[in-house]
Amino acid sequence: MSSNAQHSSPASRRAVVIYSGGMDSFTVLHRAIDEGFEVHALSFDYGQRHRRELEVAARVCRRLGIDHRVVDLRAIHGLIDASSLTDASKPLPKAAYAGDNMRSTVVPNRNMILLALAIGHAVNIEAPVCFYGAHGGDHAIYPDCRPEFVDKINAVAAIANYQPVEVVAPYLHADKASILADGLAMGLDYADTWTCYLGAALACGECGSCRERLAAFAAHRLEDPLDYVDGVR
Repeated sequence: MSSNAQHSSPASRRAVVIYSGGMDSFTVLHRAIDEGFEVHALSFDYGQRHRRELEVAARVCRRLGIDHRVVDLRAIHGLIDASSLTDASKPLPKAAYAGDNMRSTVVPNRNMILLALAIGHAVNIEAPVCFYGAHGGDHAIYPDCRPEFVDKINAVAAIANYQPVEVVAPYLHADKASILADGLAMGLDYADTWTCYLGAALACGECGSCRERLAAFAAHRLEDPLDYVDGVR
């Protein structure tokens, strides 16, 4: 469906999904589809280190035939570049997820910025729901993935426009292994995702994001379908 296509379902069944192309948002996207929503996916280019996730997101949405827009936010890059995810000169942490070693990956105010735009799009297309992929494993590191943030953003989304929008984070209290379990139950192929903080041809297997992903697959005694450097699994 193109972004200019006529909406065929009632507005009450429309939903905006913030879709990065990573495994969490990939699972959220399919959960929204599985729940019967007419999904309108939004991806954001805010000057991150690479475009691999955006390319994966575009490919998945084309295959599914759903409305997908990549929003160009590169003009604000200089305002939020105090992060190793947006400044290529900063070293990326190569260790397990923990607050002390992953804080450099926090992009200032990212989810508030992205949700503000997603909520605006939801109002524009009369969609009452906006999904995003915050999950329990992020609570210690990312303030904008914590339950209190979701509660507050919902309070604002309820009064910021004439049409209230509900912000839904279905995995807010779930860890990565639980998200993977839900996706596997839906028959999802996680080869259609990208998680590594680097944008190389192969996933590094060393960054915190890769480590968390590999641990989720290991928890299910499964091999990650992505290819890693040096045969990491």
